Amino acid sequence: QVQLVESGGALVQPGGSLRLSCAASGITLDYYSIAWFRQAPGKEREGVSCISGSDGSTYSADSVKGRFTISKDYAKNTVYLQMNSLKPEDTAVYYCAAGLCNWQVWEYDYWGQGTQVTVSS
Repeated sequence: QVQLVESGGALVQPGGSLRLSCAASGITLDYYSIAWFRQAPGKEREGVSCISGSDGSTYSADSVKGRFTISKDYAKNTVYLQMNSLKPEDTAVYYCAAGLCNWQVWEYDYWGQGTQVTVSS
């Protein structure tokens, strides 16, 4: 049984930092790529960052380049999203998903339940 469990969401002030975690079970990170998506109220789900299962290559949306970093820990079977210089427009529910790196929601086989990130003063 495959499970992806996100954690680390919180309320943070603009300019602050958070680290999200995606703990995977039932899959291995050297086979599946893991992406972070986010969805704000009234908006479509959008891709944020992805890390390749095959070679560890990373990809990020233009809106988060230079601020967000994706990484993975094989021993813990966990993917992280380090988010710095947070802005109010980063407020959303963040989801991790397992599949192949791309920004198409339907290309992912497994999804977590999401974790809320709120950036506000």
